[in-house]
Amino acid sequence: MKNIVTLACFLFFVMNVFAQQPQAGLKPGSSGSETKANTDTSKTPKKPSLADKVKGLKKYDGYFTLYQDTVTGSVQFYVNKSQLNKEIIYQSYSVSGLTDFYLNQSMHRANFNFQIKKSFDKLEFSTMNYSFYYDPESPLSKSKDVDRPESIFFADKFSFEDENGFLINVDGLFLSEKMDAVRPLFPPGLPPGLVFNMGSLNTVKSKYNKIRSYPNNTDVVVDLAYENPAPFNSGGKDVTDPRYVRIRMQHSFVEMPLNDYRPRRDDPRVGFFANQVDNLTSTSVTPYKDYIRRWYLKKKDPTAAISEPVEPIVWWVENRTPLEYRQAVIDAGNMWNIAFEKAGFKNAIVMKQMPDDADWEPEDIRYNVIRWVSSSDPPYGAIGPHFANSKTGQILGSDISFEWSAVSSTFGNNDFFETLGMANSPEKINEITNKLFSQEHQHCFATEEIRAQLQSAIAITEVRGYSEEEVKEVKKQLIYWMVMHEMGHTLGLWHNMISSQLLSPADLNNKEITRKTGLIGSVMDYPSINIAPDKNKQGDYFTTTVGPYDIWAIQYGYTPFDPSEEEVGLNKILAKSTEPGHAFANDPDDMRAPGKAIDPRVMTFDLSNDAIQFAEDRLKIVNSIIPKLKNKYAKPGESYAKLRAMYGFVTSQRSSMGATVSRYVGGVYVERNFVGQQTAVKPFTPVPVTTQKKAIQILAKYYFTPDAFATEEQLYPYLKQQRRGGNFGGTTEDIKPLNIYQNIQNNILAHILHPTTMLRISNSSLYGNTYSVADVLNDLTVAIFDADQAGNVNLMRQNLQINFTKSLINIFNSPDQSYDNLTRSAVYATLLKIKAKAQRLTVANELTKAHRSTLVYLVNKGLKTN
Repeated sequence: MKNIVTLACFLFFVMNVFAQQPQAGLKPGSSGSETKANTDTSKTPKKPSLADKVKGLKKYDGYFTLYQDTVTGSVQFYVNKSQLNKEIIYQSYSVSGLTDFYLNQSMHRANFNFQIKKSFDKLEFSTMNYSFYYDPESPLSKSKDVDRPESIFFADKFSFEDENGFLINVDGLFLSEKMDAVRPLFPPGLPPGLVFNMGSLNTVKSKYNKIRSYPNNTDVVVDLAYENPAPFNSGGKDVTDPRYVRIRMQHSFVEMPLNDYRPRRDDPRVGFFANQVDNLTSTSVTPYKDYIRRWYLKKKDPTAAISEPVEPIVWWVENRTPLEYRQAVIDAGNMWNIAFEKAGFKNAIVMKQMPDDADWEPEDIRYNVIRWVSSSDPPYGAIGPHFANSKTGQILGSDISFEWSAVSSTFGNNDFFETLGMANSPEKINEITNKLFSQEHQHCFATEEIRAQLQSAIAITEVRGYSEEEVKEVKKQLIYWMVMHEMGHTLGLWHNMISSQLLSPADLNNKEITRKTGLIGSVMDYPSINIAPDKNKQGDYFTTTVGPYDIWAIQYGYTPFDPSEEEVGLNKILAKSTEPGHAFANDPDDMRAPGKAIDPRVMTFDLSNDAIQFAEDRLKIVNSIIPKLKNKYAKPGESYAKLRAMYGFVTSQRSSMGATVSRYVGGVYVERNFVGQQTAVKPFTPVPVTTQKKAIQILAKYYFTPDAFATEEQLYPYLKQQRRGGNFGGTTEDIKPLNIYQNIQNNILAHILHPTTMLRISNSSLYGNTYSVADVLNDLTVAIFDADQAGNVNLMRQNLQINFTKSLINIFNSPDQSYDNLTRSAVYATLLKIKAKAQRLTVANELTKAHRSTLVYLVNKGLKTN
């Protein structure tokens, strides 16, 4: 027992001594509990701040704050929490790229509104859908968000969050095609090599080019690299290496404007670009709540009849604009102020010259710029796009681009002579043109069309002996029209292809009229250049002022109204739609493609309210000019390239005039008036039979007769291309006039024999048309066959007769129901007439005999008879 007590005492002593010894790492006199409190390793470490996360990165401060790694180029967005669930406007541009795919400089592309939303640990970017309207008073409005699936074009985890916002990497957003489908989509089954294929996006080779961020917008410019290791098509001359193509794109995020802008409703009697909205709670047969696109203009003095706007629409003429054109561009732009004054605004348009030392770039969306470029084989001569708030239609910015080739005397790589010489059957022309015009694009007219108009006018004026100053005036007036036309698009106006019908042929060259009202009702048309039949009575070549329709349309779009008075005010303006010069018809209704639309007045490159007479006058001028081209353009010491080119341009007038005249056959005039408007004109009125027959007569005289193209025969030995290496495009260098004839003639037949035209001729007979399918085909047969029945058939007529016969056989044997029974019956009777004409015994050479035997064979085979 004693031993046990002794041991216990000893242990107590030892423990007590040990407890009083300083422990390792502790100060003398400190307790163990104090040590534990001071060295608690479970405490949460300090959270890194935004400054820590972006340390060493380049900052771009503005609407969105961006941070870029200067080593890798990678970019991060800092999204403020105040920006979540807010509507943001997106617009993309192509800054540099392929002209064939509309990826060249200053092309406005994708435009939509979107939101950024937080979803757990991610941020989602989703497109807004404004296609539907629900009346909030209707119980159906409770279903407004049903069956409208979200479109999430980008989502990723954010790498950082603080009390103000989120940090997210956006390389996957910008170095991609998520916002803009840059590569064109081709239909399946397209033969390899038919078109150039850029290949696939290579994100490794893609990079950021430039970043700009301002208080109300952020611009990110990227270079997207595409690769196609085995291209079947090498593309145009602008393609450096078809395996590797880099496209420069600009992505712009724009803050939603905060103002009292009110959407304005669309109306079919006036032509604005419009956002289409369906009212899903309406009982109307036209449940539309469409609203037009227009700028936000507000009077400084709301009580004044005419007031300057608080903020005008400012246009900068780029410093690359040729010096000789700058004043014309400024003067033409200011012409729109005539229209805006009628809407109550003074100096709504302000034109400024961009200085050479400007500290801003034309790509900056805060500036509206009229630009001049010189691209390789551009698809347009000029273009005037704009971008808008998809929710309201408010236009926020725009650019206008002009191609130098449209107004220069250079002919580039295109040989218009060869274009005319691409002979096709009517069926092939139908196929090509229908594909072309079924893919509507917001570009304006093609370079070839503008250039053909200009160069043919220059040829005519030079051959006629006009002064050098007068020839310069042609170009100046062309620029006036082009500027006014493209600026009209930027103001929200659509094309108006009926306005060229404003004046009579007699008034076209009366400057007292044209300088007041213009040559055409609207600068938004594509008119033919005006050349007077009598050179001593020449008036304006192109319109030099906005027309009556333009003024009226701007009144509708921009006249400010008190909200309670707006509907009454708009209806008063619309009531004037039937007044002279106010007619409107837009692109989907125009007849430039065979078989397209129904109103022959809605046509490109025609002029006057008697377009058939105008066409005949132009054809007479062409026939008088062509024999004189050699003396004018075949100069000693030069090649024959200019002679060949000018012949092609002048001959193109035949093609456009033939298209114009042919549209009156089987045509129906369309009026857009509403019930109750003071007009005796019905909505549908068939073209009078006398007009249709006159059209056939003109076509017969200038396109189908044996000597229709006899005036240029003396030119054929001289129409030679200038040698450039071995560049004949895989074809021979000899001229092919028969191909030109066929192309022009087949284009005419393609429209008249189109199933839509044939069917309309019969249908319109139920409401006034007295020119039947049988009558049309009989008159065509007479025009195409009778003139040479007693003798030989020349080569041009042999091609024409065979092409016409083949077209009729194809109609009769068409396997589908595109042609109706009435047409097939008339075609059957016509083929029997052709066979009878071919079997007549006449004195003829061997070639004519072979030709007529072929016609008999074709008819027998087509009708399966002997």
